[in-house]
Amino acid sequence: MRTVQEINQAIMFGDFTNTELMSMIDAVKWRRATLAKLTKASLSVGDNVNFTSGKTGQNVTGVVVKIAIKYVTVKTIQGLWRVPANMLSKVDDREYA
Repeated sequence: MRTVQEINQAIMFGDFTNTELMSMIDAVKWRRATLAKLTKASLSVGDNVNFTSGKTGQNVTGVVVKIAIKYVTVKTIQGLWRVPANMLSKVDDREYA
């Protein structure tokens, strides 16, 4: 299997057509949506989760208070955050305590 760097190099400097590149983009979007669905399915209200803030770049830990179609609402020390499911990872209760 190729490394991420090899795949990036092939995409950036290869001779792919626009149709081939669009097909790759569609495949990436589909996989991201699938991963988000799997993450949402594994979460429940009250679960401890972790994510990296896009605003500050800091690691944030909180508790799931709502799971919606596109976003998961997470209660943190800083307040409520609406976070895309694919940015979340579950935290073991022992790690959070």
